[in-house]
Amino acid sequence: MLTPELEARIVADSRDRVAWMRARSQGVTATDVAHLSTPASIQRAAKQKLRPSGFSGNAYTDHGRRREPEIAAWVEKEHGILPSTVLFRAEIEKRHLATPDGILQQEDGCVVLAEIKTTNKPWRTIPRHYLRQVWWQQHVLGAERTLFAWEEHRDFRPLHDEPKFVWIDRDDTAIDQLVGMATELIDELYRLTTGQSIPQGDLSPREQAMLREATRDAYRALALTD
Repeated sequence: MLTPELEARIVADSRDRVAWMRARSQGVTATDVAHLSTPASIQRAAKQKLRPSGFSGNAYTDHGRRREPEIAAWVEKEHGILPSTVLFRAEIEKRHLATPDGILQQEDGCVVLAEIKTTNKPWRTIPRHYLRQVWWQQHVLGAERTLFAWEEHRDFRPLHDEPKFVWIDRDDTAIDQLVGMATELIDELYRLTTGQSIPQGDLSPREQAMLREATRDAYRALALTD
């Protein structure tokens, strides 16, 4: 069970794909931040968000969609984390969004998440862009830990009877870096949609934050691209 406060932060459900995609287009998601690491990557992410590629999947993504419910059932059975299809917003910055594959809110209020992947590669460590996704989800949900479960396959046939998994603890330093780059991404989206930059000048950080909030209408226009 989720607390009413957490339920109030549900924005959309991926089972209604049109509404889910529209909601995601109005904020910064785990997919958006996955490859944010340099100024150039921020510009690429902004342009991609404004002009989506239209990619709807391939054999690998189709396999992942088929296997995810099976892996999610294993996660629930072995670790008690319930499958989830809903998009959440962060408590403070409503444009920070995430759709974890699983969520459990414990009796003490602590949130635990699950992230599920399929791969045809033998991982020695979790790829960095997936770690960014995990940290971003932890930021949005206020989670302390994430169970990262993955299933390796060959020719789309699982190689093992059970998924592999690791626990990933919250990393506030990495999260702070991602939040900073997400702010830069929002600023770049504002610049691209209005032709103007966020004024710096004599504005205090609070005034700059208020100005970013005031640009919501311009940023909301991104929904029309879906």
